[in-house]
Amino acid sequence: MDDVPAAILAAIPEEVRVVRSGGVLLKGLDKVSGDVIDVELRVGETVTVGRVEVDLGECRYFEDNPAGEGFAWLTIRDSVRDAVVFDGWMIASSPALNALDHPRYDVWVIRCTTA
Repeated sequence: MDDVPAAILAAIPEEVRVVRSGGVLLKGLDKVSGDVIDVELRVGETVTVGRVEVDLGECRYFEDNPAGEGFAWLTIRDSVRDAVVFDGWMIASSPALNALDHPRYDVWVIRCTTA
């Protein structure tokens, strides 16, 4: 690596350790009523927000910043349509990157819980 400029080497991130968490803090919005709720959910649990059921498969965060970036694997099911409307990773710092597309409800990750 002697021929690689120092500026390029400085831009390469060091290894970042990711830790699995036991739960997640979510925020839910009912777009019709304007109600906003905070929901704490443990891995493997399901919670109902209005007519959607949210299941947490996993939550991960960077070891050096447990209150910062959180990545949660969520499965969200519309109980009226009896259909999965979201199944994937949501990222706390980029909620629009992979968002729930539902006409009435928004759900997004605030952070992973460490306790």
